[in-house]
Amino acid sequence: MALPMDKGAGQTPLAFLVDADNASAKAISEMLAEVSKFGTPIIRRVYGDWTSTQLGSWKRVLQEHSLHPVQQFANVSGKNATDSAMIIDAMDILHQGIVKGFVLVSSDSDYTALACRIREEGLHVIGIGKAETPESFRRACHIFISIENLVPLIPAPEAVTGRETPTPPQVPIPSPPARSPPSEALGILNRAFDNVDQGDGVVHLAGLGQALYQLDPAFDPRTYGKPKLVDLIESFPDAFAVERRTERGPGAVYVRRK
Repeated sequence: MALPMDKGAGQTPLAFLVDADNASAKAISEMLAEVSKFGTPIIRRVYGDWTSTQLGSWKRVLQEHSLHPVQQFANVSGKNATDSAMIIDAMDILHQGIVKGFVLVSSDSDYTALACRIREEGLHVIGIGKAETPESFRRACHIFISIENLVPLIPAPEAVTGRETPTPPQVPIPSPPARSPPSEALGILNRAFDNVDQGDGVVHLAGLGQALYQLDPAFDPRTYGKPKLVDLIESFPDAFAVERRTERGPGAVYVRRK
């Protein structure tokens, strides 16, 4: 689902800014793949204290993904100076006018004001962070993507080998991200449909998607266990019908309310 940017959304220049103190490097490949749906991150910066051993995982992926590390020393113990450096850089980039959107990778509500300021300039903001990211930051973005929806589900060892693999009791087995039942999405789907329906009970799928983001920037069909919006809608055959009008082109997908 593309942002309402240029028609060639894949060519839209973006600034990809990461608060390494507040984000994990484990999902960097998935993050960049997701961002590519909305544009091209021509600026890729990762902020943190690179003298610290805590950023070891980020150091290992910098070169592979063409990420530029920005050094910010922790001047005062217990104070995070990374967010200040990232905010200052973001404002500089904003006023240079070389990008049309920002991707802010963090789960910190301190970036709420930055996201709002970027929106005021007419640029789009994509947030990437944990599902428990404060609502203030999530709603300040045009789109907020949960890390949990990007990381693929990894089957347990016994599901792969066919036999049980012993696990030391002191090593916890990571649980897959919880998915909400599709039924919980029906309410927001109906509200979004009402917002774009012109009175004939049929809306374009892309228009419905934009209406969903306007209601909730963190809306994502993957939260409900569905890879795409159309898959989620098809979960409600008694409420909606998906119509693919191929004579109008490959993107002519419409949703009709029953």
